Amino acid sequence: MEQVVDQHAIINGHRVAHGVHGAGEPVVLVHGTPSSSYIWRNVVPRLVDAGYRVHVFDLLGYGLSERPRDPAVDTSITGQVAVLAELLDLWRLDTFHLVAHDIGGGVAQRFGVRSIERLRTLTLIDVVSFDSYPSERTRQQMADGLEVLAKKPDDEHREHFRKWLLSTHSDPSGFDPEALRIYVDLISGPIGQPSLFQHQVAHYEPVHTMEISDQLDTLGRVPVQMIWGADDTWQVIEHAHRLQRAIPGSGLHVIERCGHFAPEERPTEVAAAVLEFLEQNRS
Repeated sequence: MEQVVDQHAIINGHRVAHGVHGAGEPVVLVHGTPSSSYIWRNVVPRLVDAGYRVHVFDLLGYGLSERPRDPAVDTSITGQVAVLAELLDLWRLDTFHLVAHDIGGGVAQRFGVRSIERLRTLTLIDVVSFDSYPSERTRQQMADGLEVLAKKPDDEHREHFRKWLLSTHSDPSGFDPEALRIYVDLISGPIGQPSLFQHQVAHYEPVHTMEISDQLDTLGRVPVQMIWGADDTWQVIEHAHRLQRAIPGSGLHVIERCGHFAPEERPTEVAAAVLEFLEQNRS
């Protein structure tokens, strides 16, 4: 498995996997759901080669980070902001470029409106915003109770989420089979399956983004760009336009023939768009 996290730290009493690569201006990458920092593996080397120091981590309850057994541990979007803040102290970062995908974009928005003075730039890739999530199907599953899904037979669970992950690509046949296997493995098995519902699906609550929706104009105090897959069916392009209208001066870069998992499906294009934006706003 090509992992970009190779260190571990105790953050607020829990183990968080993280990694630091390269040297130069700091860039922090925040992944979403149902993924991990693994989604950045083909983006990180391009940023490093361009002269940036790249910081990555697995959200608490995701990837190679701890999956807390205690349901009282907050692994929601709001809870992850506190994890990010502690990691910034560990990495000794006062200001930095922030790049976020999916649910990670909710984390970035909440962090940004509270601590805008710490951001040099903000890049949002196919992110959640306002009440753009969860889907009606997931909303119904949450209402019916996730306990049943958490106890589904392993093979049934894996097949369901394999199909779910395939829908993140504009061309499902182009999803790298090994990468697909890794994504499914991380959310399956005796730990991964219940953890998926406890730490990820259970927190697909738009309250975390709606609560700060009237403060998004604050983000316009720094350069902001959005990168979006034209064929994203999870966070459709209309959500990008709504978010762009809410953030003064923000730009939108659309990648054709690309779905929701843009860093996975089109890493070269994503890295190029990020780098062009960073170079335009380099200190």
